[in-house]
Amino acid sequence: MKQDDRLRAQQAKRSLDDINRSVQVPGVYETSFFQKFLAYSGPGALVAVGYMDPGNWLTALEGGSKYHDALLSVLLMTILVAMFMQSLSIKLGVVARLDLAQAIAAFVPKWARICLWLINEAAMMATDMTGVVGTAIALKLLFGLPLMWGMLLTIADVLVVLFFLRFGIRRIELIVLVSILTVGIIFGIEVLRAHPSVGGIVGGFVPRPEILTNHGMLVLSLGIMGATIMPHNIYLHSSLAQSRRYDEHIPAQVTEALRFGRWDSNVHLVAAFLINALLLVLGATLFYGVGGHVTAFQGVYNGLKNPAIVGNLASPIMSTLFAFALLITGLISSIASTLAGQIVMEGYLNIQMPLWERRLLTRAVTLIPIMIIGFIMGFSEHNFEQVIVYAQVALSIALPFTLFPLVALTDRRDLMGDHVNSPGIRWVGYLLTGVITLLNLQLIVSVFVP
Repeated sequence: MKQDDRLRAQQAKRSLDDINRSVQVPGVYETSFFQKFLAYSGPGALVAVGYMDPGNWLTALEGGSKYHDALLSVLLMTILVAMFMQSLSIKLGVVARLDLAQAIAAFVPKWARICLWLINEAAMMATDMTGVVGTAIALKLLFGLPLMWGMLLTIADVLVVLFFLRFGIRRIELIVLVSILTVGIIFGIEVLRAHPSVGGIVGGFVPRPEILTNHGMLVLSLGIMGATIMPHNIYLHSSLAQSRRYDEHIPAQVTEALRFGRWDSNVHLVAAFLINALLLVLGATLFYGVGGHVTAFQGVYNGLKNPAIVGNLASPIMSTLFAFALLITGLISSIASTLAGQIVMEGYLNIQMPLWERRLLTRAVTLIPIMIIGFIMGFSEHNFEQVIVYAQVALSIALPFTLFPLVALTDRRDLMGDHVNSPGIRWVGYLLTGVITLLNLQLIVSVFVP
């Protein structure tokens, strides 16, 4: 099949057909800025969930406990890069009306498409692993449920996802937004109770040269980046950007969809950044210099209610809220990873299956290596936090295979028309992707070569 034929075939399909163009938005000259923002707002919340998974929790807490506020600058730079990459993903979806998997399938030969599909399926499973481990640990902290049974119980989140999806994308977006606000309020309360140094926080946003020269700081900085910018968010956003219904034949309407899509993305990414920053500040304020107490979620949970560690700030309520927030992020991330997995399979292979089958298949395949690890090494928090670390490595390996095609496809005039990347956007995109690739390679080496 010729390339033009493949493109037309992909454009004839609808990404995430059940929600594609399901939300009506105002016309160009209708309503106010705020009303339009509300109409377009939502996809960014689903994407932002991926920036708050257990991998982010681990790196943020460890960064604060080891280096105080010094790595806040890394968090800030990482979220700025994420905003840039997500904006390209939005542009691909809005202008080309294709998700990233469909666009790649239209422009690359079959052998390359199969290779990219396998890489991204592995990335989807790695993302799912972090959700499984985080949810299971949260269930153990809250209810004393053994890790093995908690992990097996995560199969039931198929029902949770399907329950949410039956209400339509708009209600899912609202549920996710409320969940994000809940998590943010929980950590906001915990940080306010800890009375952090405002001057230290402000100083933490200033980049420090020792981040590049101190091996430990560099490795953890790479971990923060590897845990933040993940492939499934790029695929997901390119599809969710198509959930709004407007007249795509009116150039001004397309431009407005791009504008408000970016507003939605950036506002929710700022929220994700604030939650990660609160986690880092919490680790810095309560656990800096203590040593060893935030190497595990169990350690943070115990530390928050232990007067010997946090003094008069110790409170069982605070530790319970911490575990509850972990449970929330584990459950809502299942929605995002399910949708992303569907996008990858349908876009690359043109294979459609019911969402419950896709979710059950992904979770079953994810649980197999997790159970093997547990039976061989033991079902302990430490072992499974290492699973999260190696899952981040898998995501690091997959990331360049997502970002390079994204920049290249949005740089095609035959696909993007007047919205093709400008020379500045093109070279910034390739430069950032190249730097991220080199940094992630260094992260991989640091994990496997002590």
